[in-house]
Amino acid sequence: MTADPIEFDTPRLRLRQWRESDLAPFFALACDPQVMEFLLPLPTRADSDALADRIRARFAENGWGLWAVEHKASGGFMGFTGLNSPAVTLAFSPCVEIGWRFGRGWWGQGFASEAARAALQVGFERIGLNEIVAFTAWNNTRSSAVMERIGMNEDAAGAFDHPLVPEGHALRRHRLYRIARPQR
Repeated sequence: MTADPIEFDTPRLRLRQWRESDLAPFFALACDPQVMEFLLPLPTRADSDALADRIRARFAENGWGLWAVEHKASGGFMGFTGLNSPAVTLAFSPCVEIGWRFGRGWWGQGFASEAARAALQVGFERIGLNEIVAFTAWNNTRSSAVMERIGMNEDAAGAFDHPLVPEGHALRRHRLYRIARPQR
């Protein structure tokens, strides 16, 4: 089934489908060790392009996914924010997670929170999700702070070892956050 793709704006951002011109700046941010500090491993260009292809395939299938984030004032590609159904089975599967990744030059300006709040709204109001989760390595305080700023609550009982992170690795233990559809 192919769905019409969802795109939307916030005051400062455009969340849209991916373009070929996004691939080079996406790879550049994926090569930044600070951006990728809590993700494994640093990708090759082929890996980075393959991830973008998988993201685009999800859009073709669902009409939503990990949106490319564009800075409206400059037109610059900033990274991504969006919703994803994890391919790996987790203790709380099936689920839809929210995630983001921005180039370091865009950090500290509230862009991740702005984009994530809008993605949550789309997830609940347009897609009809009842719950959205987020998870990150236990020591990723920047992402945890965004999760809390957008209204998510940590599920302390839901902490887990990520099955795609090797045993004994410092990033294996993850924190789980949840948010339910607002009741009207």
